[in-house]
Amino acid sequence: RLQKLKEMFISKYGSAPKFYARAPGRVNLIGEHIDYCGYAVLPMAIEQDILIAAEPVQTQAVQLANTNSSYLDFSTSVNNIQINKTKPQWHNYFLCGLKGIQEHFGLNNPTGMNCLLDGTIPPSSGLSSSSALVCCAGLVTLRANGKTLSKVELAEICTKSERYIGTEGGGMDQSISFLAEEGTAKLIEFNPLRATDVRLPSGAAFVIANSCVEMNKAATSHFNIRVMECQLATKLLSKSKGLDWKKMLKLHDAQTKLGVSLEEMLTIVEEVLHPEPYSTEEICKCLGISLEELCSQILSQNIQDVSTFKLYQRAKHVYSEAARVLEFQKICSKAPANALQLLGELMNQSHISCREMYECSCPELDRLVDICLQFGAIGSRLTGAGWGGCTVSMVPTDKLSTFLKDVKKAYYQTDGQRLAGENNSLFATKPGRGALVFIEA
Repeated sequence: RLQKLKEMFISKYGSAPKFYARAPGRVNLIGEHIDYCGYAVLPMAIEQDILIAAEPVQTQAVQLANTNSSYLDFSTSVNNIQINKTKPQWHNYFLCGLKGIQEHFGLNNPTGMNCLLDGTIPPSSGLSSSSALVCCAGLVTLRANGKTLSKVELAEICTKSERYIGTEGGGMDQSISFLAEEGTAKLIEFNPLRATDVRLPSGAAFVIANSCVEMNKAATSHFNIRVMECQLATKLLSKSKGLDWKKMLKLHDAQTKLGVSLEEMLTIVEEVLHPEPYSTEEICKCLGISLEELCSQILSQNIQDVSTFKLYQRAKHVYSEAARVLEFQKICSKAPANALQLLGELMNQSHISCREMYECSCPELDRLVDICLQFGAIGSRLTGAGWGGCTVSMVPTDKLSTFLKDVKKAYYQTDGQRLAGENNSLFATKPGRGALVFIEA
């Protein structure tokens, strides 16, 4: 693959690349939509990745090309990075990583670059192709400008810089892309960012299946509305308990300040919040503020026209999912005889909560989860933001080949469009290694 990329680079730019950077996609085994609420998640890097061949140049231009001809070439001045939030085109994700590094170091005269990108992560599939691209671009810019940073610093810069495109993500994708190690999943905790190895039990494989429904996080308000609902739930819960609610942004903050367990937080949610949606008027009344204050101080720009919010359901999902992550880690470390059954049960509970409490599933994902469970998966759930994208299933190793055959037949071969992409749509994966740079010898 490197050789092929090198040849394409030479034919494109007339000279050889000086180095390559690679950043992997990821699958989140458990812990969906809780990283931006401050809670630990449990992902692993997959073997599929973004690979960029790069050459620093004397001009002030960045030239970007893609081995996939459906992604158009792009060039811009390094001193005038404009990121268009309204159209999440591929080059804008590269520019996020580039801009993040430039701003971190205050680079006044950054190095120009020629870059050629090759990606094997299916796009808009919930396997984090966009964050892998941001991370890879950050790594390329760092190297081209002769700078160094730790992996943790890189992950934090890339998390912040991906927000230039308008997605209010929490940092899981960028963290696993840099901190992953071959053969182990990671428990990733935030504030401060740290990663702990989680050894997955032997005897099972993790299988990714693409629903073939594309969902682009940045192009949809679903994701950002959920972020806001969690913030509003935090404020209402904090106010009801006499905390300084104006300073509270994340559901984790409320738990920390109250000094109670996740189980106790679930009880507080039941006591304080009602299952019916909250109108903006009711939220103002609960917080004792005007609609004008709510819009200008709390609601983000892109969701000003949303009139109702489901706070009970979102908080319930987050606190129960955060507890499932810790339980998953505990089972992996203790490795009881029935570990696979217990982990599978947690994955299944996670999917039900994503479907019913967070409402981030879709009919195709639900169908795919059902098919996977029917054909021998011990646990199966959506992974990534949802509303399309992929499922991850834990399958006993001895059933793997028949499982893949049966799922292929039941889900992919019944539909022409799915059949066309079935080769990249269903695969077993092992925990892969994190981002790295290699130099052209």
